[in-house]
Amino acid sequence: MERRFVVEAAQPRLDRYLAAQLADHSRAEVQRWVKEGLAQVNDRPARSGMALKPGDVITLTIPDPVPTRLLPEDIPLVILYEDEDVIAIDKPAGMVVHPAVGHSRGTLVNAILWHFPDLEGVGESGRPGIVHRLDKDTSGIILVAKNARAHRHLQAQFKDRTIEKTYLALVHGHVSPEQGVIDAPIGRHQRHRKRMAVAPANRGREAQTEYEVVAYYDVNTLAAAHPLTGRTHQIRVHFASIGHPVVGDVVYGRRDVYKLGRHFLHAHRIRFRRPADEEIVTLISPLPSALQALLDELS
Repeated sequence: MERRFVVEAAQPRLDRYLAAQLADHSRAEVQRWVKEGLAQVNDRPARSGMALKPGDVITLTIPDPVPTRLLPEDIPLVILYEDEDVIAIDKPAGMVVHPAVGHSRGTLVNAILWHFPDLEGVGESGRPGIVHRLDKDTSGIILVAKNARAHRHLQAQFKDRTIEKTYLALVHGHVSPEQGVIDAPIGRHQRHRKRMAVAPANRGREAQTEYEVVAYYDVNTLAAAHPLTGRTHQIRVHFASIGHPVVGDVVYGRRDVYKLGRHFLHAHRIRFRRPADEEIVTLISPLPSALQALLDELS
């Protein structure tokens, strides 16, 4: 739901002003929404602590409410790695990470709580152990913290950009040059607020994606993508912005010409420091069979 506010008198802080206008929501909720890029002031990215002046126009997209009760569900999980602090799960395409309206059951969180009931209460409310996300139709490695200390440690690594992530993406066309960096700010789409888009610097947040070509096919390119930042839908938006949308991505690209029923984006490799002893852990998730079969067919 989108709300619009016109400021009548000077205000010292955006978050305080919005919390006063939204009696059913806490200031902490407002701060989280602002951090997630859901608020703009005069069509520009907002900060919780920014001062407001009379006439400022605030646009806020309020996320759909998350169900308050998380139900454990006996859903099989593929565990790639586990120690006393961290679980690495190979998430299948089609699985939502955490519950939301329309996806209250069958999520990764529901499965985690069945297999690891002690994780309830670790991290943010409604997201036990979750330190990063993958889109519903993106498969591959996702890390889950088993305790509060590990959660803080992993979050710090993501914030400091020391975790190395590699995705495999099949895109339309032949990408050139064979190596490069897509450096383009990303923000909420001006008209479709549930979508993201490359935006001018004054309306988007910095976003960089390194890539290198793995293989060329007749009308496609298989690329390894390394997101240096963690914006929503970043890889999909960035490749679409240079004219090479991800195969199967009907939101930012074209119709699903190969009948995959998903987009061809897979979190293939991750490298992180183990919270217990700072040792480097490198994990690999092979391509799901449907994606590998498509590559074999294209070859």
